[in-house]
Amino acid sequence: MNILILGDGLLGSELVKQTGWTYISRKKSERFNFTTPSTYEAWFKYPFDTIINCIACTDTYSTKRKEHWAINYKAVSDLVDLCNQYNKKLVHISTDYLYTFSKDNATENDVPVHCRNWYGYTKLLADGYVQLKADNFLLIRSTHKAEPFTFDTAWTTQTGNFDYVSVIADLIIKLITKDSHGIYNVGTEVKTMYDLAKRTAKNVKPTSTKLDESTPSNLIMDIKKMNKALS
Repeated sequence: MNILILGDGLLGSELVKQTGWTYISRKKSERFNFTTPSTYEAWFKYPFDTIINCIACTDTYSTKRKEHWAINYKAVSDLVDLCNQYNKKLVHISTDYLYTFSKDNATENDVPVHCRNWYGYTKLLADGYVQLKADNFLLIRSTHKAEPFTFDTAWTTQTGNFDYVSVIADLIIKLITKDSHGIYNVGTEVKTMYDLAKRTAKNVKPTSTKLDESTPSNLIMDIKKMNKALS
């Protein structure tokens, strides 16, 4: 497989670290602008067969509607169209936030209901565009955290299948190398954020703060499909 990664944030950098796959990003080239396809379309003329999109506006607290729309939806729709035009498979990194206020222990076949912020809403719209328009795609729903845990406190009130970025990246790589298609919930066993934090931060303190609409408390997904694909 010949793979190109868009973005070198937390997940993009980890994918590069574990695989050595080629990547492009704003840090690497000032000309690159994810919201302007003409700045990176030339890369699609190279023999990459798979494009991994790791770029997103991930500030769940932000009220900057235009920024979320531009990066999380419009840029993704343009990327889908480019992948179709050049016959590339798209691996799009989505989020487990899509299941917020939805069915508990949701599967890939359940209807996602967006969390009540621009991040969740625009990510949901992008998911829909990928499913409707992409000719060849793998859509990943997950949450990855920096390792080691970087905060002094961690929520006992947030539960999900999230894990450290090295773990989530490894699972994504395995799905990609198996040429998986469609939607996959990606994660590990159910845990609280405090449970995860304790693995790498011995002095982290638990907090039972009631979470608001920008930070959902229940991120539990059904990951049987992923486990079966990787077994």
